[in-house]
Amino acid sequence: MQIDQLFMRKAVSVLFLSFTFSIASSQVINREPLSERITGYTIDASLDPVTKTVTGNMNAYWVNSSGDIVPDIHMHLYMNAFRSEETTFRKESDALPFPGELYPGWIDVLSFSDRKGTNLLGRMEYISPDDGNPYDKTVIRVSLPEPAKPGDTVFVSLQFETKLPNVTFRTGYNDDFFFVAQWFPKFGVYEPAGMRYAIKGAWNCHQFHANSEFYSNHSVYEVTISLPSEYVVGTCGMLISETVTGEGIKTSVYRAEDIVDFAWTAWPDFTVIKDKWKHVDITLLIPPERSSQAERQFRAVKNALEYFNNKVGPYPWPHLTIVDPPMKGAGAGGMEYTTMFTTSSFFAVPGFFYLPEQVTVHEFGHAYFMGILATNEFEEPWLDEGINSFFEQRIMDHYYGPGFGFVNHPVLKISAKEFSRKTYINSNARQIASNGEYSWNYPLDSYWMLNYSKASVILHTLMGLTGEDTMDDIFREYYRKWGFRHPSGKNFMDVVNEVVRKNHGETFSQEINRFFDQTVYGTGICDYSVTCIANKKVSGLQGKTDSTNITAAFGDEKDTFYTSVATIQREGEVILPVDVLIHFDDGSEVTEKWDGQGRYKEYSYTGPARIQWVKIDPLFKISMDINRVNNSETTDPDRLPLRRLFHKLTLFIQACLGFMLL
Repeated sequence: MQIDQLFMRKAVSVLFLSFTFSIASSQVINREPLSERITGYTIDASLDPVTKTVTGNMNAYWVNSSGDIVPDIHMHLYMNAFRSEETTFRKESDALPFPGELYPGWIDVLSFSDRKGTNLLGRMEYISPDDGNPYDKTVIRVSLPEPAKPGDTVFVSLQFETKLPNVTFRTGYNDDFFFVAQWFPKFGVYEPAGMRYAIKGAWNCHQFHANSEFYSNHSVYEVTISLPSEYVVGTCGMLISETVTGEGIKTSVYRAEDIVDFAWTAWPDFTVIKDKWKHVDITLLIPPERSSQAERQFRAVKNALEYFNNKVGPYPWPHLTIVDPPMKGAGAGGMEYTTMFTTSSFFAVPGFFYLPEQVTVHEFGHAYFMGILATNEFEEPWLDEGINSFFEQRIMDHYYGPGFGFVNHPVLKISAKEFSRKTYINSNARQIASNGEYSWNYPLDSYWMLNYSKASVILHTLMGLTGEDTMDDIFREYYRKWGFRHPSGKNFMDVVNEVVRKNHGETFSQEINRFFDQTVYGTGICDYSVTCIANKKVSGLQGKTDSTNITAAFGDEKDTFYTSVATIQREGEVILPVDVLIHFDDGSEVTEKWDGQGRYKEYSYTGPARIQWVKIDPLFKISMDINRVNNSETTDPDRLPLRRLFHKLTLFIQACLGFMLL
């Protein structure tokens, strides 16, 4: 963009905010913007707890930062996903517990004009860019009176009314609990040629699907919320001012900068507990009967803040709100909105079961991959959910114990990493699709397993092959290069190539593209097995070694020698380099490295010692290996470990049954 266009854009944006934001300048957060702020919103909203509606007046802008002449704008009306049984969201959600037409939700645009006062309602049309569904009204196209030239800023003013659904699936109400998300008209993302996969400039504005989440520009929000004063409110923004009228109506003004969405919650019975980590003020909204869980929540989020700060990059905002919904609002749990997220705990959860902590760590992590990096969750969900799950597992196993970051019971310990791996390897759908699909194209409910579990297993495998230090370098560079810039999967892989080449040299880097082609964009499985150990006595010093000259190590004095052969096999389609540890009956060992290119490999040795056992991938670098049982073979099996495991499982089941009966 030319310098004069950039200056004019910034100047116009500042003027717009000055006119529309109703807050004294001394109260506004003063710092340099983190993003280009292509979009901005100021919304004056009122909640009616009786009718379950939010009415709003909104002024918003979109900056044409491309070199294109753009004739229209596209906006999301997400709440219309709940309008009828015929919407794309509802058709894709047959298995979810939605009610019928009794309590639907919707959003109606009551007025729509530009900065000249031109009525745009007649220029608004509903479109269904993904499936052509005529009953889906979650995306609108509005033709502009004058096309937006490069550097132009498009200002719009709207009045809207949002009727909340009663299902609290990401949004809605139950009785007097409200979680208000996807509630206002929202710009799509205009992608010029060269951004992500765009060949030519176009709006990226998908319909609301059951599996997919969201893709938005980083924006500045100024949101005023009015509602009865007894309600406790939590939002994505910082509280700037608050007043209460004689009629018992509380009006609060919030500001949030450089986040991709704005959501809020309201419930009269929230207990508010505050804490702090370095520069971040943390607010927890939790039901009073679960306030004893607060320390667990704070510890979990502080662990996550520290880990991401060290391994990826700094958390840039000065505030964070955690919402732990009451049981009546449980459907709103486990959702993320950058500077606010919902977690999920329950009364008297035992201390050895880290599920509440895991949810908190996971949802906070989205602040990085959904928030700071802001990847397209519609089209490449693994870039958010998979990478975030990878870090969630690392954090849980780091802070709550290696090998028991999910369950830490005296008779049963489960790591977060291994729990996710088991989900992938035990799924019948593990080969049904690649991770290169749009989120709504995954069949048989495989979206969750492939984009959370398999994707994280892929990344653990990559870390096993490259090393933890290199993996941390990858994500630090990814954050540095692509923060607030909407990277694609290709952009991420380019960073991986760059860092691996720097740390390990050109030869290793050449394998990275093949790794992603097989694992992310392929459907094959990884499985190595030990198929045979053979020890044959030979007379004198006979035979040749295949790789390591064991004979030379022992000398020639002994009369009895053996030719020992270990055969390993690649059972799956995925080809990865693997270590093979071979142990001899005199205690000596040798580690071989196989590139996995063939279907099988034989290692032959001649010497006075016999092969006692063989282990493929002894350091468990290859998390994708779906069957670790066949990774080892011995000539002298010991059944004791299996008996011990069965005994521990029995004791654990008895303990759980006893806890449930208390």
